[in-house]
Amino acid sequence: MSKNIFTKEQVEKLENNNNNILKVSERSITYTHEFKILFINEYIAGKLPKDIFHENGLDIEVLGETRIKQAACRWKRAYKKDGIIGLYDTRKTASGRPLARELTKEEIINRQEAKILLLESQVELLKKLDLAERLLINKNIKLRSSEIFKLINETINTNKFKNLTRYFCGILDVSRSGYYNYINSEDSRINKEEMDLNARDIILKAFNHRGFKKGSRSIKMILENESDVIFSLKKIRRIMNKYNIVCPHRKANPYKRMAKATKEHRVVPNILNRNFKQGVPGTILLTDITYLQYNGSDMAYLSTILDASSGEILAHNVSKRITLDIATDTILKLKQ
Repeated sequence: MSKNIFTKEQVEKLENNNNNILKVSERSITYTHEFKILFINEYIAGKLPKDIFHENGLDIEVLGETRIKQAACRWKRAYKKDGIIGLYDTRKTASGRPLARELTKEEIINRQEAKILLLESQVELLKKLDLAERLLINKNIKLRSSEIFKLINETINTNKFKNLTRYFCGILDVSRSGYYNYINSEDSRINKEEMDLNARDIILKAFNHRGFKKGSRSIKMILENESDVIFSLKKIRRIMNKYNIVCPHRKANPYKRMAKATKEHRVVPNILNRNFKQGVPGTILLTDITYLQYNGSDMAYLSTILDASSGEILAHNVSKRITLDIATDTILKLKQ
């Protein structure tokens, strides 16, 4: 409630000549909900509160700048906190004691319909929001502060927004002082970018030295030994990350991986200790694969299982290929 009191003539003038005002008393003025939504839309578009009131037929001299600023701050704060719902006047619905009795079906339906209308109006407001604001929110995904400041600056310059720096910084959760520091330090950023480009060219020469790509440690040694250039590992890695200079990692040997998975060439305990003949047939079995040449240049392979005690061949298998099957088939024949 303002300390400035309206005269009767001013009250009649405000009530009769403008549809954006719902009610006027000597000390207060109540605006329509539609005007509050209109104010938020035009304020987001870059207009000043004073201009919005004037363009919608409200007498600025009668209202006074203080009253306009207070209303604007109150609506912006409510919209930032609760969206369009915060712009509703809930003084009547929120006053008094809570209802003790249960609601009737008609009252429940009426409340649900009112809620639907409220949500529909909120959707309409979201549709009217400037596209640039939604782009700002959508693009703010894992960006560095400098990238966010650049995004805000490009948005403001492209759309020629005014007085929206605080609003955009609030949306993207960055400080205004950091944004203005980013704007004022443009020359130093340009100089730093030129230095980084020169360092990138030097690092690329060492990166491609002798025809193969290298990591940061190799690049550091080559620069010191070949070019007498001293770069720290931190700087080399920063430049490589910035300009996407990637050294490929050596892939694992597929044959070693297969041997590890199949447990080939593993060392097993020496249980026999070359004590093959123990006098009991069937206790110790020996196996081996022999090469058999035929027809001059053709080759066959003989796999056998020998009883170490009796010297008897228990099973054998012949194959034209020396694969795993020749050993497994021999074992299967032994089982038969």
